[in-house]
Amino acid sequence: MSLPKFNILESSCVPLPVENVDTDQIIPARFLKATSREGFGENLFRDWRYNKDQSPNKEFVLNSPVYRGSILVAGKNFGSGSSREHAAWALFDYGFRAVVSSFFADIFKNNALNNGLLPVQVSEAFLEKILNAVQADPDVQVRVDLPQQQIILLPTNEWESFEISSYKKSCLLNGFDDIDFLLSKKEKIKAYELKSELLYGT
Repeated sequence: MSLPKFNILESSCVPLPVENVDTDQIIPARFLKATSREGFGENLFRDWRYNKDQSPNKEFVLNSPVYRGSILVAGKNFGSGSSREHAAWALFDYGFRAVVSSFFADIFKNNALNNGLLPVQVSEAFLEKILNAVQADPDVQVRVDLPQQQIILLPTNEWESFEISSYKKSCLLNGFDDIDFLLSKKEKIKAYELKSELLYGT
């Protein structure tokens, strides 16, 4: 499945300053029956977004008319718990393209990268700066520059660099999942196989 290309993202942010958000909170287990990636966004943070009577929880940030954007700014240790890929699907389907935190669970981080969602890991001090800026002004803009591997708080031009593997960076820039990446190398693979046949007769 091809994904949208990710280059430079400039957006307002949705603040979720909660530590240790696990994948069951991101997408509860009872919503994991579907096997395609679409439709999970409506149940993102379901048990936090809705009260027991299914009315919207007005205190939860996704129900606030104040905060909007395609960048989620979360607390430390985001995506812990079970390895469900559906957590990345739900965030992407809702409309998030990047998640900023000071620490990500490894499996969630890999699932996010495989599904077009960029996890941006920053220092705790820089995370606090972003959260404070967003909560003071919901319209504040943040730029995530994947080619330069930088995240920039635009009002002050403060920035930090972030790490990403060269392979996953290439996939995001080109809108590739793992299969797309292999298909993009099809001609090179054919040429290698032909060369091997000529050299070794196999």
